[in-house]
Amino acid sequence: MKKILPFSLIIIATLILSACASARSSEPMSLAGGAAAPSAPESAPAMDVAEQSTVSNSGSGASSAPVERIVIKNADLVIVVSDVEGRMKNIQVMAEQMGGFVVSSNLYQSYTNNSVQVPEAQIVIRVPAEKLDDALNQIKKDIVEVQTETRSGQDVTAEYVDLQSRLKNYEAAEAQLSEILKTTTNTEDVVSIFNQLVYYREQIELVKGQIKYYDEAAALSAVSVRIVAEETVQPVVIGKWEPKGVALEAVQDLIDFTKGFVNFLIRFVIYNLPVWIMIGIPLYLVFLGLRALFRKMRGNKSKTAKPQAVPSEVKSEK
Repeated sequence: MKKILPFSLIIIATLILSACASARSSEPMSLAGGAAAPSAPESAPAMDVAEQSTVSNSGSGASSAPVERIVIKNADLVIVVSDVEGRMKNIQVMAEQMGGFVVSSNLYQSYTNNSVQVPEAQIVIRVPAEKLDDALNQIKKDIVEVQTETRSGQDVTAEYVDLQSRLKNYEAAEAQLSEILKTTTNTEDVVSIFNQLVYYREQIELVKGQIKYYDEAAALSAVSVRIVAEETVQPVVIGKWEPKGVALEAVQDLIDFTKGFVNFLIRFVIYNLPVWIMIGIPLYLVFLGLRALFRKMRGNKSKTAKPQAVPSEVKSEK
């Protein structure tokens, strides 16, 4: 019995040591620096399987979904027509019928090469972007000439996506601050949280305004049309002779002469005239002084050279 007791103690100690070794092997592996890998914080809530699947599905959907391009399309035209006012009214009616509107319109008077007064107009409309081609075709229908036509497109997709992300972040921050404000009783904390709420709400309104601008600009294309009268582009004709080139050269020469003459007058009034005045007034005063001195010297000479009276006897002999 005495011999069995030491063997039993040895077996029990061996079992205890093996249990301790297995417990150490089940601990997480140490990092390269020797420190144990940090465990998840106890305060972080555990995510169940349903939430994990939702997040993974939403993430994969966001990455795989194609991004819709946001492009702002505009057009500028200069057209020549026979009836300026009538064409401007037709463009206004067309814009309203397409679901758009008139941004601005201006009817004014211009002059031809013969100095004849003719009407001219400038109109800016907005039409749905998908109807831009149709609108341009109707504007160019039954006109004399299309002098210029320019179409432009601006891709603002990156800016639009960035604004949406910023809006989500601002709204999330606002919601969290609102919840914190409900449970806060300290006056200083309430004031601080309220100021932050005011800031985030201002940012939300600004971002919403920019998003609204991009939405409207992309949905409605701007079309700017300058309407020129037909008489403006017609050359001056005398019989079979067209003095268009000579007239244009003469007008250009007149413009160049006028520019040079005006530049000369400006330089003369601002620079030359003051310089002449500053130099001329002293010279004129010196001239007046010298002239007075010469006159005085001449008067003195005439007095000294005055001839003496001839005696009466000499006069009788003559």
